[in-house]
Amino acid sequence: MNHLLVVISAALGGLVLLLVVLLTLVSRRSRQRADERVGAVVQTLEKRMDELAIELAGAVERAEEEGRRSRFLGEIAGSIDMDEVLARTLEAGARMEGVDAALIRLENQEGIPTVAAHGLSADGAEAIAGPPDGSRARAIEVSYRYGEDEPDPSSMIAGGLAVPLEENGSRIGYLSIYTRNRGRHFEEDDVRHLEELTQRATPAIENARRFREARQLADLDALTGLHNRRYFHETLARECARSHRYNRRLALIVFDLDDFKDVNDKVGHLAGDAVLAEAASRVREVVRTADIPCRVGGDEFAVILPESGIEQAEQLFGRLQGTISSRPIGQAGRLHISAGVAELKAEDDSISFFERGDDALYRAKEAGKDQSVTADGRASA
Repeated sequence: MNHLLVVISAALGGLVLLLVVLLTLVSRRSRQRADERVGAVVQTLEKRMDELAIELAGAVERAEEEGRRSRFLGEIAGSIDMDEVLARTLEAGARMEGVDAALIRLENQEGIPTVAAHGLSADGAEAIAGPPDGSRARAIEVSYRYGEDEPDPSSMIAGGLAVPLEENGSRIGYLSIYTRNRGRHFEEDDVRHLEELTQRATPAIENARRFREARQLADLDALTGLHNRRYFHETLARECARSHRYNRRLALIVFDLDDFKDVNDKVGHLAGDAVLAEAASRVREVVRTADIPCRVGGDEFAVILPESGIEQAEQLFGRLQGTISSRPIGQAGRLHISAGVAELKAEDDSISFFERGDDALYRAKEAGKDQSVTADGRASA
């Protein structure tokens, strides 16, 4: 009996031990499965957090870019200086993704278009043209192919997109963007972005154009169409400062019509005004593009010659003398001119520079007229 009780006790103890072991194993497996489930949840959450972080970074970047675009567009609309408006418009176009260059072509009433560029030279640049039948396209996309002998195809423009600039239903030009990436294709979003840019830029361009025209009218002498006295002195001061800063040459011619008082006494002031207008027209015919002809008062004129010295100024005087005296001017007949010629010195400001040229003119008069005298006293017929 005691032996049986020992056996039963041992069996019960073994059973209890077995149950404990089984419970321990079950508990461990449950914890393992729970840990696996928790680990899977954690991995899912971490993956989603990474995705959210990427989405948030993209949203922040898009918001910052949109903010920059808005500021840029606002800056375009806030300027009335033509050069600044064009520069900001081009820069905004060139900031578009995959765009390497931008160009604006504006048609002018004078027939000479205004061309400005970013990322390429404006000299000789041609804008994308509209349809050949004259129809009004919303946008124009082009691609370019080159010969196999091109040394560096990657540097060549591969394609472009142009949108017309329109004001009150009239086309005033085109804004074009270009890419050098042959894999870059322009999409509808590109068209919309470019249209938004032109909608902001066109009124600013027109305002700047009107301001420039008004400023030009204010800077012109009503009788001769040359720049007036105020413009002359402002420009001379600016050119003197620039020449001193960059150590560049600057020359000046101050001239007038010989015996013009006698002309007025003979034919009257109205006919005399016509003589001045014709003389000014002949002056415009012979000056260089870089030269700045002005009427500084009465029958006295001046020409500022940037990047020039005495030699170029005397050559220009010869052309002026030839064009004015070569044939009669209205009722005044043949006229001649006298001039003072000066080159900027290190100690000159704009006032002393002009005074030296003006003094040389009076010495040319005293020396017999129909000639030029340099500010250093040398005369030439």
